[in-house]
Amino acid sequence: MPQVYLLNVVSDNMYENILLFLLLVVIVLALFVAVVLYRAFRTVLKLTNPEIIAQEEKANKQAKATGMTPWKSLWNKFIGLRPIEQEKDLLMDDHEYDGIQELDNPIPLWFNLLFYGTIVFSVIYLLAYHVFGWGMLQHQEYESEMAKAEKQREEYLAQSANNIDENTVVLDLEPQTLEAGKVIFAQNCAACHGELGEGGIGPNLTDDYWIHGGDVKDIFSVIKYGVLDKGMIAWEQSLTPSQIAEVSNFIVSIHGTNPPNAKDAEGEKYTPSVSDSPDETIEKSSI
Repeated sequence: MPQVYLLNVVSDNMYENILLFLLLVVIVLALFVAVVLYRAFRTVLKLTNPEIIAQEEKANKQAKATGMTPWKSLWNKFIGLRPIEQEKDLLMDDHEYDGIQELDNPIPLWFNLLFYGTIVFSVIYLLAYHVFGWGMLQHQEYESEMAKAEKQREEYLAQSANNIDENTVVLDLEPQTLEAGKVIFAQNCAACHGELGEGGIGPNLTDDYWIHGGDVKDIFSVIKYGVLDKGMIAWEQSLTPSQIAEVSNFIVSIHGTNPPNAKDAEGEKYTPSVSDSPDETIEKSSI
């Protein structure tokens, strides 16, 4: 299910990007059509009302003579600047304080554009996110980011688990670890060591005697590299480091279980340290 959900998230993001691209294309085309229509309108106006165009051209020439180009005039209008000659027309007679008179300046064009732009944006946002569902809402974005973070966490944990070796493996008697190790033991180890670790072709894994050491690091090393002269194959090509760690911890956990038909002891007696003792570890974890 998580994989399917992630695929859906990727598909939604791709769909959203395509829609945004199409919206941008529509905006560009609309601007292009507006320019074409404006030029067409100017052409028709020039043919039907040439006096208007003549007056406009005359005004442009006067503006150039005074240094007020059309672009500068448009900019002043955009930011709300009025010529100093028009100041007397903007005075408010009843607004004079200590010789300071107030001007009745209109709201600048840029402010009106900003204000009405927010209204247009809100309508587009409402339609895009709440009506047509083209984009993800905040809680959907949160769920998407959490899914990505969970995937990255799983990848990191998997990578960290597979970096374990015989020098870094530690005793882990958590139930989920032992259950996973039990499954691996039944599938790969029971044929030689017995279903309960009582021994068979291989030695007994439940008593106090070990040929190559009974520490979890020793067991990990034996499983990983094998002991060819004893018939123990190397499992490093068949099991991942995390799987070897799980089955090693399971073998440590069955110490002292005294299964029936146990094979005679082999090797030297191994006494685990306090920190390596399964009983001590279980006791600590329960505390």
